Amino acid sequence: MSIALNHTIVHARDNRVSADFLAHILGLEAGAQAGPFVPVELSNGVTLDFGSIPPESIVTQHYAFLVSEEEFDGIFRRIKESGTEYFADPHRKQPGEINHNDGGRGVYFMDPAGHGMEAITRPYGSGDA
Repeated sequence: MSIALNHTIVHARDNRVSADFLAHILGLEAGAQAGPFVPVELSNGVTLDFGSIPPESIVTQHYAFLVSEEEFDGIFRRIKESGTEYFADPHRKQPGEINHNDGGRGVYFMDPAGHGMEAITRPYGSGDA
């Protein structure tokens, strides 16, 4: 058996709000609550299990999603339609822009708990800068 990531816990102020937000942006569906977690399953079988904790305990994390060009179009459309701020860079110095790193497209946005989310169409280091 090869080693693969199965799931990770994503801390949230409100697990349902954060799971529904990300699922909507990515064009997925959040699952039914299972114990303290609301899951969002990705196409590779990895599950993001959103769990509510006190806001002062949340440490910002970064989650990057490799998507197709077509998926990116939908994600970017939903980001704009939702009024979510977006950036071309992780430091949020280029608001209202996307990047074209490695010959693809990328966008950064924050989730309701303050985690940095990223959608990219090319893995870093895979093409032209």
